[in-house]
Amino acid sequence: MANVHRSLACSRRELLRFAAAGASFTSLSGWLNVLATRAAETGVKPKSCILLWMEGGASHKDTLDLKPGTKDAGEFKPIATSVPGIEISEHLPQIAKQMHHGVLLRGMSTSQGAHGPARYYMHTGYREGSGGLVHPSLGAIASAELGKADVALPNFVSVGGKFGYGAGFLGVRHQPLIIEDAAKGVANLRPPVDGLRFGERLGLLEDMERGLLRTATSQAGHDHLTTYQRTVALLRSKEAQAFDIEREHASVRAAYGESAFGRGCLLARRLNEAGVPFVEVFSNGWDTHKDNFPRVKKLSGTIDAPIARLITELESSGRLDSTLVIWMGEFGRTPKITANQGTPGRNHYPRAWSLALFGGGIKGGQVIGKTDKEGAEVIERPISGLDFLATVCSILGVDYTKENPTPIGRPIRIVEKGATPIKELVG
Repeated sequence: MANVHRSLACSRRELLRFAAAGASFTSLSGWLNVLATRAAETGVKPKSCILLWMEGGASHKDTLDLKPGTKDAGEFKPIATSVPGIEISEHLPQIAKQMHHGVLLRGMSTSQGAHGPARYYMHTGYREGSGGLVHPSLGAIASAELGKADVALPNFVSVGGKFGYGAGFLGVRHQPLIIEDAAKGVANLRPPVDGLRFGERLGLLEDMERGLLRTATSQAGHDHLTTYQRTVALLRSKEAQAFDIEREHASVRAAYGESAFGRGCLLARRLNEAGVPFVEVFSNGWDTHKDNFPRVKKLSGTIDAPIARLITELESSGRLDSTLVIWMGEFGRTPKITANQGTPGRNHYPRAWSLALFGGGIKGGQVIGKTDKEGAEVIERPISGLDFLATVCSILGVDYTKENPTPIGRPIRIVEKGATPIKELVG
């Protein structure tokens, strides 16, 4: 199924190559002008979200919920954070300094223990294959509920991921723009010919598209048209400069680091400032069945400075209160250390794990939920995947009980029944 979700996401490189070769919709100038004009400010900052996805599932016992002095505690020591009494891994010292902005959810307890189903569930709130549908991911929900149709930038951008979850039955308008490498941005954003010739090609393709739709109306045809309209709008927009992280001062780029994840966090900040309501950035490699400790140490070092810098810059620009930053993966890792190929490792563990939230107007400096002395069971304030997703929607101002129609008219809730938002975060 992962390949299905990946194929659903739009490849901007392919679209632009096709558009340049045969082109698209110049005479839709009225539509494009509308796209280029942003809606007037209402005085209330709309909420947005940056999801930092730890692909493979980070070990809670080695990052956010250490258990020093207990069996299989591991090699890492806890350190103090900016909030007295809250400690996290010694290898996350910069994030520790931002904990007054953050909340640790140490009571996560979910049911999916395989990567594919767990990724799907934590992105959509539904079991993979449920109802014979492909469900919209959180990013697509944000696009539909928080995004604007009259802007050139996409409302959902995914950066650096090997696996992507997109719009599902919400349709192509809410698909993510996939950026494989933040350093390269969006490929082929500049037309290969001058404006006049490019306009002529766009007009030709528009005539072809319109003729096709008159003779063979289909949802696929309309989706194709929508995709190219979005592509041309982005191609012609000044806002597309947000994808170019080279515009940042060298010192800022250095602060985020040279890793793919660091560059992704910098891009996420730029897109957030440009008004993109949902950006997902992937950190890959957290599936630590073997070499757990050296790998988690290295990965922690890779994400620490970029996340802290992202939070700091959002706060200094006044955007942190309106931007929810989520640090999470699909599950945690086993509290017990196992020997895999002769090295210490931790396996998949959805029963008890942790994630972190920053900003978004929530009250920082909290820990919600508690695991037992080994980190194996949630003994205080368990939080289900549905509870978590309903909470995120509530923080963002999205009605998680809203029903969206499928292509056959069947109403499907944004978050399945049974969810209870975390009252400590949303009241």
